[in-house]
This record gives sequence, structure tokens and C-alpha cells, in this order.
Amino acid sequence: MNELLQQFAPITLEEMSSVKLMNRTDTKFVTTIPMLRRLLEMAAPQYYAQEVAGKRIASYDTTYYDTTGYDMYYTHQAGHANRQKIRFRTYVDSNLQFMEVKTKNNHKRTKKKRMVVTDMDLSDDEKQEFLAKHLRYGVGTLIPAIQNQFDRITLVNKGKTERLTIDTNLRFHNLVTGTDRYMDNLVIVELKRDGLCYSPVLAMLNQLRIHPHGFSKYCMGSALTNHYLKVNRFKRKLIEVRKILGRD
Repeated sequence: MNELLQQFAPITLEEMSSVKLMNRTDTKFVTTIPMLRRLLEMAAPQYYAQEVAGKRIASYDTTYYDTTGYDMYYTHQAGHANRQKIRFRTYVDSNLQFMEVKTKNNHKRTKKKRMVVTDMDLSDDEKQEFLAKHLRYGVGTLIPAIQNQFDRITLVNKGKTERLTIDTNLRFHNLVTGTDRYMDNLVIVELKRDGLCYSPVLAMLNQLRIHPHGFSKYCMGSALTNHYLKVNRFKRKLIEVRKILGRD
């Protein structure tokens, strides 16, 4: 994978400052490692690869919180477009951590609010003030639900109007049940852009027959590692994921 990424011109975090897309539309795709290799070969002439400290693959560690009744999970599972998630995300290579609240509205736009933190202690006054402002759920109802780890490649188109994140080596650890799940061959591709501006990668994905496929790391990870949760609307997605992984 590193050899393929060397075909891309690099882009630094500073150069990416105009591509933050904190208010954006997201489209996700699910595929496999062999198909990802083909996609990278096709995308190299039209995209930059983010490079930090000489590395083009970054490691992430994320802990999602939910209410004791799993309200955020069930809001998503019920198909409600207006929903929220809260997570602590650590950029492992730089040891930088954020608390983030993601809000998706009825117009399919995602807004992300975040603050730099050094721990996940929700009793902290600054965190409580932030959550009271941005989260619809009471801080006292929140519990750590699931942890996931993955490696991420970030591409930026030459026009700097979109970001493409590519997540591999996805691993889940459920903090309630203690169950682990490793999605060895699964790849999550997410196209993040402001509105519906032209995207070079869409034609490439279509050519490779990689079609849009919703995949919430929090919800899918929870459904796969906590058998007490209802899956209902997620059943079809879980079957599709197993097919992609070659597991009937």
C-alpha cells in the first residue's frame, strides 16, 4: 500500500487547511483491499495524498459514547435522518485527541463540532459546557460504548474541493460486552465535499462497480459486538458486509 501511495503528490496538513469541510455532505462506499489497490492506481494522477511526518497512512483510535439506553444507536437504526454521535478521537501518531459531536440533519448535511482534550473525563467543566451547547443528550446519561481502531489514507483532489478518506484494518472492541471484531479485508471509503461539486473519484468508483453503501462505524461495530441490541434496519447492511468479506 505504501508503494502505491508514493505515486501521489504529497499534501501537508497546512496545505489542507482550506479543505476542512466541517459542514459537508458525506457519501460512503464499502469495498475490499484488492479493489482499493485498483482505485489508488486510477486516482494517483488527480489526487494528493496527505503526508504527516513522512507517513501517508495514519492510525486512529476512537471511543464512542452513547446513553445508557443507546438512544443514539437506536435513532440511527430507526432510520431517522436527524441524529447525533459523540466520540473521542485520538490521532495516534501525533497523540492529539479531540472530543467531537457530529450532527446530521434532514438535508443530509453533517456538521462536526470538536474541542481538544487530554482525557475522556466527562466531569470536566469545560467538556460539560461544550456538550451542553452542542449535544441533545444529558451528560449524566452517557457511557463509553465501543472503541474502534483503524488506519486511514486521506486523499485530496487537485482542485482542493473534496477529501477522500480510506479506512482499513478496522477493529472493534465493545466496552460493554467485551467482544472484539476484526474486519480484516474491509475498506471504508468516504467522499467528503461541500455540496455537490464535481468529484473525479465518482467515475472511478462507478467503473470499479463500487457503489454507495452506508456504513456507520459506531452502529455497525455495535451491531456486530453486542447481541443485545436490535439490528432491524441494519440486517441488510450486515449481510452485504459479510458478502463483501466473502463470508456467507
